[in-house]
Amino acid sequence: MGSRNEDGGMARKRKRGCGWKKVDFLPEESFQNWGTYLNALGNTKARLKDRLLTRSLDEVELHALRHRSENEMKKTLNWWDLLWFGIGAVMGSGIFVLTGQAASQNAGPAVIISYFISGVSAILSVLCYTEFAVELPVAGGSFSYLRVELGDFVAYIAAGNILFEYIVAGAGVARSWTSYFATLCNHRPNDFRFYVSSFAQNYNRLDPIAVVVSILICVLACLSTKGSSRFNWISTIIHMVIIAFMLVAGLTKAHSANLKDFTPFGFRGILKASSMLFFAYVGFDGTTTLAEEIKKPSRDIPVGLVGSMSVVMIVYCLLAGMLVLMQPYYQIDVDAPYSVAFTAVGMDWAKYIVAFGALKGMTTVLLANIIGQARYFTHIGRTHMAPPFLASINRKTGTPVNATIVMTIANSVVAFFTGLDVLANLLSISTLFIFSLVALALLVRRYYVSGETSDSDRNKFIGFLVVMLGSSIGMSVYWAVSEDGWIGYVVGGGVWFLTTLGLHAGLEQGRKPKIWGAPLVPWLPSASIAINVFILGSMDGASFARFAVWTGMLLVYYLFVGLHASYDAAKEAEKEAQVSQATAIEAGVTAP
Repeated sequence: MGSRNEDGGMARKRKRGCGWKKVDFLPEESFQNWGTYLNALGNTKARLKDRLLTRSLDEVELHALRHRSENEMKKTLNWWDLLWFGIGAVMGSGIFVLTGQAASQNAGPAVIISYFISGVSAILSVLCYTEFAVELPVAGGSFSYLRVELGDFVAYIAAGNILFEYIVAGAGVARSWTSYFATLCNHRPNDFRFYVSSFAQNYNRLDPIAVVVSILICVLACLSTKGSSRFNWISTIIHMVIIAFMLVAGLTKAHSANLKDFTPFGFRGILKASSMLFFAYVGFDGTTTLAEEIKKPSRDIPVGLVGSMSVVMIVYCLLAGMLVLMQPYYQIDVDAPYSVAFTAVGMDWAKYIVAFGALKGMTTVLLANIIGQARYFTHIGRTHMAPPFLASINRKTGTPVNATIVMTIANSVVAFFTGLDVLANLLSISTLFIFSLVALALLVRRYYVSGETSDSDRNKFIGFLVVMLGSSIGMSVYWAVSEDGWIGYVVGGGVWFLTTLGLHAGLEQGRKPKIWGAPLVPWLPSASIAINVFILGSMDGASFARFAVWTGMLLVYYLFVGLHASYDAAKEAEKEAQVSQATAIEAGVTAP
């Protein structure tokens, strides 16, 4: 399964001036001149083999890599902060948009069940993340988890994809913020954007408000994580009060007759809606990047992550129930379901409440988005897979200012030019891909320990994983190509069940969680993999094409830059570790 690598310190104590130098971007030996670079390229195959098979260590992620940031992030957060960050990160505008299409075209009133199913699948992923976050409370989130269990290369590909999706999602939310703000001011969505006829279609409505909002959020995120948390939980509580008001007002116009035809599209329609609504739960993974700033990870992280997702699921189900009670499912508007529903029952004023609630939700999503982006990038910079100046933590604020500014610039440029239609089409399969990898990494963590697991047990484990993934992919493909069949689910589900049972009964877990562990392993991560892969079957071909193109671009950067930078950093760290060990031994020998 690969060897472990003791990737030690390399903290570089240097004063930074007003600008950045080459050493901040490419300080490694391979980039000192063209000769060293060409020599590095000549060794690409050997270096790729080294990094492909090398996994990091818990101790490295927890201590050695953090030293490369020169300063520590401040541990100022607790379970209360994490709870509201989790709610604020997830509960944005998705509920106000996705419910209409899911109810009117896919599930009917059974959209309530669809939200419950997708919520349960999201909680499975949350539990997998939580075990890692408790044992590896670092800013890297899923990047660190995958680096430890699946290796540098897999972690890099996964992190590159999630960062792209964060940028696209952040830009999309920023432009949606402008649209909702215009609606709140009794204007059309594009009224506050500048039209430039000479620019290409979908890139010709410039959005300065989206840029200003992104910059303000950046300033808040740079100044203080605790201050950002206070702003987030106050805003999110206001958002929850607005939702409670909507629920009370909407239920006064409820008609139980609207539930009479509860499943008009059948069980397939419920599952199809569930696969769509799963994306309303996305965002919690960024919250795990705050683990490095949590005072007591063993207590605060499980309460914050699991508690926030449970609250979100309950609220989503209640809002969906209110909507289908207010209107027959076939009358629900696809684009603005709640605003139109309130107007239809004579409560036209409520659309402003809905718009204000959506605006509040999108503000907290933007904040959580940039905080998660910056911490991902900070930890990637620590490994030198990205320029190491991104790893810097500001001494005064204890926040990753460099990474936050860089990601805000990227978000703002995309948001300023790119239309919502383009951004919506760019959202890809990255999130589901990474959720599946984290669940897979949890199985590897529990069942394979380098140097302890025997070769025969390792081979059995690999066999179980291959069959488990194969059956999950088979059911996903069957879902995509078959409209009414069922035999594929019986066969695929049976193989998945027997494989997971075989793993449970046939192999002993090589490692037990030290502090907090996900329950029902291997069943829970195995189910998470199956569900995430199954949902992938509902994605269109264009999403897979975009994923392939972006992954190809990541590979080009990795082969020409990231591989050599991280290789040099790892080897220099090994030398430093050996010198430190030799010094310690010598001191012990010569001591009187």
